[in-house]
Amino acid sequence: MTQMSPRCGTVALVGRPNAGKSTLLNRWVAEKVAIVSDKPQTTRHRLIGIVNGGRGQMVLWDTPGIHRGKHRLNRRMMQETLDSLNAADVVCLLADATASHGSGDEYVIELLSKVEAPRLVAVNKIDRVNKRGLLPRMERYAEAGFFDEIVPISALDGDGAEVLIDLLWDRLPEGGARFDRDMFTVHPERFLAAEWVREQVLARTRDELPYSTAVLIERWQEDGPGGILHIEGSILVERDGQRRIVIGSGGSMIKAISTDARLGLEELLDRRIYLRLEVRCEDNWRERKTVLARLESEVGGDLD
Repeated sequence: MTQMSPRCGTVALVGRPNAGKSTLLNRWVAEKVAIVSDKPQTTRHRLIGIVNGGRGQMVLWDTPGIHRGKHRLNRRMMQETLDSLNAADVVCLLADATASHGSGDEYVIELLSKVEAPRLVAVNKIDRVNKRGLLPRMERYAEAGFFDEIVPISALDGDGAEVLIDLLWDRLPEGGARFDRDMFTVHPERFLAAEWVREQVLARTRDELPYSTAVLIERWQEDGPGGILHIEGSILVERDGQRRIVIGSGGSMIKAISTDARLGLEELLDRRIYLRLEVRCEDNWRERKTVLARLESEVGGDLD
């Protein structure tokens, strides 16, 4: 029996905001690489998850949701996605089965029509819709004429996820692993910590806040091997009213955010953590090059 050559390549997970890309990435990697929220535009950078298996190594790119944003931050997010579309070995479009097909979806199809790599569609969230209602949505993508496969899945419960990843493996080029096979991501721990804090902000604050908040790690210090890891971070907001919301009455909100983030980080990093957070007003930070550059520098890792 002829042994198959190992495969290695990149798969860009793309789609509109809140389509379930991060949930699918975390499921396949079996680690929490990307934070998850029901708020749109949760993913702000190209995040990398690494799947190692008998067939080789698959490098997944979780990309910001495709949208038309007015801020410098949003434009940078979209550039991350466009760069991924042009550089990936395979592109997998996630479409939300619970949302009606509209002009935003047509814009995504137009973007993908110019991509040279193999393209697949995963119609996601089938656990939340009538199966018979999926057919018109799948037919619309079939009409585009350039998708190799159209697969109904649920990233949340895993239905169809293994079928989809097998189809992606089939389209990866042959080659040796790019990263150590013990790695599940390339992002530094301090970036994951900042994201974990931001996830708690997203989970606990009102709908208008997620777009105008960010997290910066200001201090990262360990008390020797096995000692406590001291983390200090700043939650950025744009207005004083937002600052009051994040702090909460008597500091109740920031205390809850800190506690939940610390417990999650202790499990992720497998060490005791002291976490101190402050909330800082940075007027119009989404347009400020210095703030955006610092946020991008925290992502780290080799993205290619």
